[in-house]
Amino acid sequence: MRADRQRLDKWLWFARFAKTRSLAARLIEDGFVRVNGQRADAPSKAVAVGDVVTVAAQHVTAAVRVLDLGERRGPAPEARLLYADLSAVSPAGPAPGGTARPARLRKA
Repeated sequence: MRADRQRLDKWLWFARFAKTRSLAARLIEDGFVRVNGQRADAPSKAVAVGDVVTVAAQHVTAAVRVLDLGERRGPAPEARLLYADLSAVSPAGPAPGGTARPARLRKA
């Protein structure tokens, strides 16, 4: 594989979207992973910096942009440097009312 690309299953494992590389491969084979909007057909699919990877887990869907290709599976803070979370960005900004807490949770 070219130096500017990495296997998708390996990248998902390095970025800690799966506990093992074989679980990452199973996510891909079962159709829960998309790269640039296209369903990934094989764990060997190559990803590069700038690609958008979407992972549909049981309770959450994560859309991330690949910022770096990993060298190893390191600790979580190191893994978070491999991607930018696109699903956490809200273009509308904060909710009207100026507070992030729902009314029923605000302390008096």
